[in-house]
Amino acid sequence: MTVEQNVLQQSTSQKHQQTFLNQLREITGINDTQILQQALKDSNGNLELAVAFLTAKNAKTPQQEETTYYQTVLPGNDRYISVGSQADANVIDLTGDDKDDLQRAIALSLEESNRAFRETGITDEEQAISRVLEASIAENKASLKRTHTEVWSDSPNPYDRKRQDNCPVGLKNVGNTCWFSAVIQSLFNLLEFRRLVLNYNPPASAQDLPRNQKEHRNLPFMRELRHLFALLVGSKRKYVDPSRAVDILKDAFKSNGSQQQDVSEFTHKLLDWLEDAFQMKAEEERDGEKPKNPMLELFYGRFLAVGVLEGKKFENTEMFGQYPLQVNGFKDLHECLEAAMIEGEIESLHSENSGKSGQEHWFTELPPVLTFELSRFEFNQALGRPEKIHNKLEFPQVLYLDRYMHKNREITRIKREEIKRLKEYLTVLQQRLERYLSYGSGPKRFPLVDVLQYALEFASSKPVCTSPVDDIDASSPPSGSIPSQTLSSTAEQQQGTPSELPSTSPTPRSFIHKPFTQSRIPPDLPMHPAPRHITEEELSVLEGCLHRWRTEVENDTRDLQESISRIHRTIEQMYSDKPMVQVPYRLHAVLVHEGQANAGHYWAYIFDHHQERWMKYNDISVTKSTWEELERDSFGGYRNASAYCLMYINDKEHFLIKEDFHKETGQKLVGMETLPTDLRDFVKEDNQRFEKELEEWDLQLAQKAQQEKILASQKMKEPTPSVMTAQAEEPEYLEQPSRSDLAKYLKEETMRAITKASSEHEDTNPETVLQLAIKLEYARLVKLAQEDTPPETDYRLHHAVVYFIQNQSPKKIIERTLLEQFGNRNLSFDERCRNIMKIAQAKLEMIKPEEVNMEEYEKWHQDYRNFRDTTMYLMIGLEHFQKKSYVEAILHLICAYQNNKELLSKGPYRGHDEELISHYRRECLLKLNEHAAELFESGDDQEVNSGLIIMNEFIVPSLPLLLVDEMEEKDIVAVEDMRNRWCSYLGQEMEPNLQEKLTDFLPKLLDCSTEIKGFNELPKLPSYSTHELCERFARIMLSLSRTPADGR
Repeated sequence: MTVEQNVLQQSTSQKHQQTFLNQLREITGINDTQILQQALKDSNGNLELAVAFLTAKNAKTPQQEETTYYQTVLPGNDRYISVGSQADANVIDLTGDDKDDLQRAIALSLEESNRAFRETGITDEEQAISRVLEASIAENKASLKRTHTEVWSDSPNPYDRKRQDNCPVGLKNVGNTCWFSAVIQSLFNLLEFRRLVLNYNPPASAQDLPRNQKEHRNLPFMRELRHLFALLVGSKRKYVDPSRAVDILKDAFKSNGSQQQDVSEFTHKLLDWLEDAFQMKAEEERDGEKPKNPMLELFYGRFLAVGVLEGKKFENTEMFGQYPLQVNGFKDLHECLEAAMIEGEIESLHSENSGKSGQEHWFTELPPVLTFELSRFEFNQALGRPEKIHNKLEFPQVLYLDRYMHKNREITRIKREEIKRLKEYLTVLQQRLERYLSYGSGPKRFPLVDVLQYALEFASSKPVCTSPVDDIDASSPPSGSIPSQTLSSTAEQQQGTPSELPSTSPTPRSFIHKPFTQSRIPPDLPMHPAPRHITEEELSVLEGCLHRWRTEVENDTRDLQESISRIHRTIEQMYSDKPMVQVPYRLHAVLVHEGQANAGHYWAYIFDHHQERWMKYNDISVTKSTWEELERDSFGGYRNASAYCLMYINDKEHFLIKEDFHKETGQKLVGMETLPTDLRDFVKEDNQRFEKELEEWDLQLAQKAQQEKILASQKMKEPTPSVMTAQAEEPEYLEQPSRSDLAKYLKEETMRAITKASSEHEDTNPETVLQLAIKLEYARLVKLAQEDTPPETDYRLHHAVVYFIQNQSPKKIIERTLLEQFGNRNLSFDERCRNIMKIAQAKLEMIKPEEVNMEEYEKWHQDYRNFRDTTMYLMIGLEHFQKKSYVEAILHLICAYQNNKELLSKGPYRGHDEELISHYRRECLLKLNEHAAELFESGDDQEVNSGLIIMNEFIVPSLPLLLVDEMEEKDIVAVEDMRNRWCSYLGQEMEPNLQEKLTDFLPKLLDCSTEIKGFNELPKLPSYSTHELCERFARIMLSLSRTPADGR
């Protein structure tokens, strides 16, 4: 065995030892590395015995200091080093159930994983990756069978999937793979990493037949990763499907199961695979020198661990990749780093004869790409399950790491001592300030300056006395001359027993009628609190003292506040001097998790270094963002979203984000120009397939339009052309539901106008009568349009012209509409009307195309049809809502809101009250969500399935509609309420089948994508006459005005 093979075998052994320790830590919740190592040692590597030992009820842990982090590992285990108690703390076992059953299941699982590893060489961690990948592929295959109207499918219109200009390409979520999208997009936008992947060539020795399992696993994955990156560069699609890359990984590890994948775990494993792939290439290309692995050089650094363990000093250099940081108890990233770099007692590091322990970490070599894992999950031992930490944690856009560098350790130690001293002094000052701001010894305390001010105001008040008897009737005796008998009688009434009261007060009404003569109220009671007896000299001295004391207290308070502010500024600027700002790291990507420990959704904010703006990558959706939005979603403390992984890059290493240039011309390469020849051909083929989709879609639309044109021309060729032409041009809403609608409503108004015009004008010429009748009808409609009416009386529903007038349509549109009203053939029931109808039809035929823009005319009437449809959607939805038929109501209300929003975008009077529709849409979703949750809680299979159907078919597709407008805070809060309702189940005991259904459903609910998804079937509108529509709309709106608005 060669030396290299021996080192490799030793490194592999140490890697698996660390994996076992991580498994024990995850299962038991014990972070003490020494205890875990001892348990593993005592059990001779048998994980089942180690778990039994650690989870025993009466097991006693050694009473030692928290010094077990300082045990360093053997050489070779440098890439998976445990950094304090944070190491892999966020790798959680999410299958917790009954404790005894859990322990037995864990033991069986560990035994199985050990046997599998001995037989196949595949670690349990790799099998976990396999399970989620296989689940993702299964979910994707299932989604391919769905129709286009379901939630997770592609739009049938390829133009909806077309990339806009140079907008970044998204990644399709193929089933619980938002973690994959977030990580891959973050790495893809590192241009140096992108170049390494795109230009990767597999080693020649592995071209024909992979020699070992690593080559069999990694090389196909690298091929698909190159293809995926190439599509992200040059695809004409809005988003691409990563299923093939996921499928390769699934095929590499044969197993079953599914779970929501952990971002840091996947990133760790992904870099491990990439490192192996590049290592094979590096070993083939080396010329006697040690091969350089670009993955190691890009993502791995080193730190020096120095410390004292039980009085013995140690010092070791260790390698790290992703650096884990605890979040709980810290307010910003620097505090997390300080806690991770200093553990135990600092003083003990510099003492010779101390039994205490402590450790410091100092970076000796930082990687160009520095990734921090934020441990936001902790294991609750009392409840036996993981929980997410939602605390707020701030992090800067530029992070200076000089204070953590080994070369600066002496000056950093001095500054840390100074900060410690300042913080101690700061605590003293804050305590002193608190005594001024919360003065008093009782439960209620007030600022001392206010107390003195109140005392000064009291001392300066002048008593304004009013005798209570001033209000008594003149017949009553004055209070100063109340007979002693009366006083004694009153005293007896107040002090006597209940049985004595009737005898001493035979007339109870007098007690009520003369209260002032029967009580002990002082005759000179002041109107407000004021000193009774105080001389001018006493008042002068007291006012002088209070003024002086108040001024002194104000000065003391101000001095304390200024001192505290100065100390805060001193601490903040402690590391701002020039020697300590030489190692800048700029924030490149933030991976955000929303949800709870067991389930959630991931997306990424990535900085575009050339456009200098933040972009949000949320699966297929890629949008411009801002630092303010990133802060809101990433810092935590607000809803259930928070950063889970931070990726910083060395701000001085420009090669990381340097764009490609042509070697000869020096011109910048963009898009497809940056791809190698084989990938360029691959992307061109995919783009050709997509262009074919677009052509086929255009052809389908053209054929459909041609068919409609043929049908329209056939209708035009039918007999009675003059009548049928006029009839064909009539707006559809005038025809619904039958001609009786016009006969009952428009016909009556039209006849009324004709009759009035005939009676007001002596000339019976039909043309003259028609002109006057149109003027009268127009005047009536103008009056209706100008009336200020309550919501239940909407004259726009009565006539299209009212709608047109309120929205300032062109006059020619109104004139033609009125001519069509008088030219309707349903008016031909007597000779006078028939003559007027024929004249109106003749005038319509005489209108030239240049006089009235028919395209504009049709748009106005289409808008009015949409307005009536919106009204019907709203009316029916509100009727169902009041009947508590929420399933039927929600689709009508959603259609009403979407149609209304489109109408209002053209003008404020085009639609209905947006706030009203939004309110009832929101309330309906909340009630429907609560109903579905109650069905789920029942535990009955049929009701559980019904509840999940409601969620999948109605709630989940509706959430993007509420989130798309982030200015509507009430909608966002409602979405959070609905999500929290379901996330609350994560911490509850439930049947395994319910847990499985919940785990499968939650990622869909927590998906933050604002992409509008389809519903299975939209509601069809019935036919209503104008009279019936107006009547029912008025009835429902009146009922709303009598109902509490529930906060609307």
